[in-house]
Amino acid sequence: MEAFADWFRWLYEVTGINLTYFYDPFDRARMLRGLLLTLWMAGVTIALSIVVGLIGAWLQGSRFRWLRLAVDGFISLFRNTPPLVQIYFFYFGLGYMLPRVPDVSSGQLEPLLSNVQWAIVSLSLFAGAFNIEIFRSGIEAVSRSTVEAAESLGFSRWQTYRDVVLPLAIRTCLPALSNNLVNLIKTTNLAYAIAVPELMYAAKQIWADTTNVPEMMITVLVIYVAIATLFAWGMTRLERWLKVPGFGTGA
Repeated sequence: MEAFADWFRWLYEVTGINLTYFYDPFDRARMLRGLLLTLWMAGVTIALSIVVGLIGAWLQGSRFRWLRLAVDGFISLFRNTPPLVQIYFFYFGLGYMLPRVPDVSSGQLEPLLSNVQWAIVSLSLFAGAFNIEIFRSGIEAVSRSTVEAAESLGFSRWQTYRDVVLPLAIRTCLPALSNNLVNLIKTTNLAYAIAVPELMYAAKQIWADTTNVPEMMITVLVIYVAIATLFAWGMTRLERWLKVPGFGTGA
């Protein structure tokens, strides 16, 4: 390991290419913490946005008009405003209107939600608004005769949605869902704007100390390409695994 670090020190001395995180333990720790936080945020926001999408798509079929209007308003709000504006609204606007709570260790008053939590809430709702429409398109692709067959067997509306419509709808909308979730992974770097110490924030700290901006930007680019590519590959494998010949992506 020491020889590996020494080679990158030599590379910097000879060529000026300064990849400090390979030979500086402090910078390496900062990059790893940023990467792990980015991956954790991506996983949590993906899961929450899917839950928001499923619930919203379910409510769009409600018999109560006010519920349908509420979902439509939610979709319009989050689809038609920039995600960075939404993050600022939640953190600087809504966050400062909520009561503060005493910290367990210091006793000082702290915000009810941290910057990381607000970023997760904002990004989950942003992607969830798109997921609602994605799931709705999949639900509408399920034929009415299939729904009527389930209802004739005594299935309730919830049972029909959960056991019949949703499994078929997901197969249809997986390509669009995959695209939106990949976009969500890339959008997590907007949390940098409220000082969430994710990958981009860590890279900024390193290049501020060592002025190796090109190297750090290339590193961040490569990491995001790798994460998005691996996720897209996994979603493609999931599509093939769930494929039903003659239906959806298997048609």
